[in-house]
Amino acid sequence: MDAPHSPNAISDFAANLHIGNSLSRKKERFEPLNAPYVGMYVCGPTVYSNVHLGNVRTFLTFDVVFRYLLHLGYKVRYVRNITDVGHLTGDSDDGEDKIGKKARLENLEPMEVVQRYTNDFHDVMRMFNILPPSIEPTATGHIVEQIDMISKIIENGYGYEANGSVYFDVRKFAETHDYGALSGRRIDELQNQTRALDGQDEKRDPIDFALWKKADDSHLMQWPSPWSVGFPGWHLECSVMSTKYLGQSFDIHGGGMDLKFPHHECEIAQNMGAHGQADPVRYWIHGNMLTVNGRKMSKSEGNGFTPDELITGNHKLLEKGYSPMTVRFFMLQGHYAGTLDFSNPALQAAEKGLERLMSAWRLLEDLKPVSSDSAQEAAPDVEDIQKRAYAAMNDDFNTPMLIAVLYDAVKVVNSVASGRMAIDMEGIQSLQSLFERFAKDILGLQHEDTQAAGDDRTDGLMAVICALRAEAKTNKDWATADLIRDRLAELGVNIKDGKDGASWTFD
Repeated sequence: MDAPHSPNAISDFAANLHIGNSLSRKKERFEPLNAPYVGMYVCGPTVYSNVHLGNVRTFLTFDVVFRYLLHLGYKVRYVRNITDVGHLTGDSDDGEDKIGKKARLENLEPMEVVQRYTNDFHDVMRMFNILPPSIEPTATGHIVEQIDMISKIIENGYGYEANGSVYFDVRKFAETHDYGALSGRRIDELQNQTRALDGQDEKRDPIDFALWKKADDSHLMQWPSPWSVGFPGWHLECSVMSTKYLGQSFDIHGGGMDLKFPHHECEIAQNMGAHGQADPVRYWIHGNMLTVNGRKMSKSEGNGFTPDELITGNHKLLEKGYSPMTVRFFMLQGHYAGTLDFSNPALQAAEKGLERLMSAWRLLEDLKPVSSDSAQEAAPDVEDIQKRAYAAMNDDFNTPMLIAVLYDAVKVVNSVASGRMAIDMEGIQSLQSLFERFAKDILGLQHEDTQAAGDDRTDGLMAVICALRAEAKTNKDWATADLIRDRLAELGVNIKDGKDGASWTFD
């Protein structure tokens, strides 16, 4: 996959980009620390199982952020990690490592599990046209750096050793820092919610969290350290890898909404505890969850689709299979910060909406100028459409608003194709640029084969036929319009008229 084309210099439109900052709970104007350079870190997958669509939505969110920043001309270093050790069952400080558990159950080496599901993750990212990051570091590749950060945290008075494990002293940190600022959680609230668990009696306080855990003989992945033979805590890896590659302060940190607490809250404490930076991250961005019929999509709920299940339709909740671009378009129709409910009717509507958009885009390839003498109206200024498209993306990456703007461009294309709207070659080229820029480069949409070989020619022919039928209807030649519809129906092609033009499907 190629990265989207970016200008040689930062675009004038970049000055108006505003980002919804989870930390301040406000939309803030984006001002990078060291423009034109931008550093962005996103929490990647724990590679112990296949990726489900809830995960895909998170990575799609930051794919669009990455694409748009590149398009604006920024030089982006995008770091997205692979968690291959330290993430324990229950997301707690005690329990079995998720990857180690999978390895034990399947009688595999832990790194076999890691490789299998890392490969699966990459396959899924390619399937949905999600660009690879600039750097994709692993937790196991940074054990030395994690030990070093723990030592700094202890030296600064925020960490302590107990029976070979090391914990972060949350109450000590909260004496001088606003622990809980990101998630809204407070110390007293955490104290009331925390119950004593096996293995936590060695903590000074139940709200403390692990930086290093001493391993018992059953733990498959372990390393020597100054405190014990053990393994790093889950939260530590992201603090280490983000600051190693982006610096002690950087521009954007992203992840799913469910990571705000404890993961991201603990990251902030670790970064500040080790380095003393007042604001280690300027903009926190959190993508919201994907729901299925109103319930969170997850494997435990039995409603977590894998991409293969979605494409083949091989799941009890699916009426049919859906293409990767249909799913990408469906997700883009919801703002990343809001929940998005996954259902067959919603996917089928997205399928039709995407076809309407892509048909117009294909039609542009052979669109010819229409003189004002033969047309009923003049085409609108494409530059105005472009400005509205940038305004949508500058409003906290508002992809639903951008899609609405592109549908306005679809209406123009269909009107020109039917001869109702006048346009010159410069206007056609501006429309082509608009689709390339916003549909392809920023939204990451691409043409895909959805039926049989030769679809490109079929789609082109159908676009021409639909335009001819639209022209007949404009001229009130109902007999010709009906004849085209009926003859196509005899061939198993169904024409449906909508406010943005006609769409078609095979029986």
